[in-house]
Amino acid sequence: MDDLRQIPGRIASPGNCCESLVNLQMDVRNTKSRAMKLPEEKRTTLGLYVNSKEAFEMWKDAPQNVKILDVRTLEEYLYIGHAEMAYNIPAFIQTYQWDSEKNCFSLTLNDAFADQVRDQFKRDDIILVTCRSGGRSALAVNLMASLGYASVYNITDGFEGDTVKDPESEYSGKRMKNGWKNAGLPWTYEVDPDLVRVPTKMEHHV
Repeated sequence: MDDLRQIPGRIASPGNCCESLVNLQMDVRNTKSRAMKLPEEKRTTLGLYVNSKEAFEMWKDAPQNVKILDVRTLEEYLYIGHAEMAYNIPAFIQTYQWDSEKNCFSLTLNDAFADQVRDQFKRDDIILVTCRSGGRSALAVNLMASLGYASVYNITDGFEGDTVKDPESEYSGKRMKNGWKNAGLPWTYEVDPDLVRVPTKMEHHV
């Protein structure tokens, strides 16, 4: 997937925060043609998209108004790392049951996701949603849209990014193409428990 263009403009002072944030939103909305470049699994019903660099700029310019939500599993959030300011509400839970068709351990829907989202975010919040590479976050955005959230963006390259598919590259098969981590944006292994919502199915095992 080609890199998406950067959002122009920065919020220079608190006085023009709201105006600049609106301009940022309008700019993103005006680039919906980018959806045509996205794989189907990364598209959402709301049609709002940013890449990781754009997401960070939106958050940095208005951290009180813009929230970043990481919907990966708790294990990914803990051990692969996460954006420093990102909330973690897993959309899916790791089952540790092998799926022979997909050649991976399967995931199951977090039944508490909707309630945990409602508890954490207001309907008028601007929420930027990330996962590993943009697929699960798209599903989460669609679910949040069905709950009445209208300003929810899919971070299309996710935290780890897309897989390099060039057999000539030393990074072939690795997630080094794009993504929050590869973009040099701030991330950490340290956990703020106030940002984490443990799925109810896991609480019995903690």
